[in-house]
Amino acid sequence: MNIKESDWKIFKEIKKKAVDKFCQKALDDFRKVMDNEEDSAHERYGKLYGLVEKRDKLMADLFDQSHSRSGAPLQLLGLRANNLVDEELLAKLSEDLRGSTNPRNFSL
Repeated sequence: MNIKESDWKIFKEIKKKAVDKFCQKALDDFRKVMDNEEDSAHERYGKLYGLVEKRDKLMADLFDQSHSRSGAPLQLLGLRANNLVDEELLAKLSEDLRGSTNPRNFSL
């Protein structure tokens, strides 16, 4: 499904903000692990290593798709499912795109 040009322009803004929000959340999580002095340095290192791997995989899953209008709806669905979308920008998208990328409309 190709999205309208007006939605595409907004999606590009959404994606840019989403990657920054993702990275900030990851850095906050890393900081919590590093600052936990109840764990030894070795334990913190191991936890941090695992967390970085998990976040790196999630970042690839969410953002390393081809940057195309046809792939935007699926990518937007993933961004919304991970609470990375700016609500003000989301409200500017067409009702059709918002509805088709609402994670609540899907169940596993």
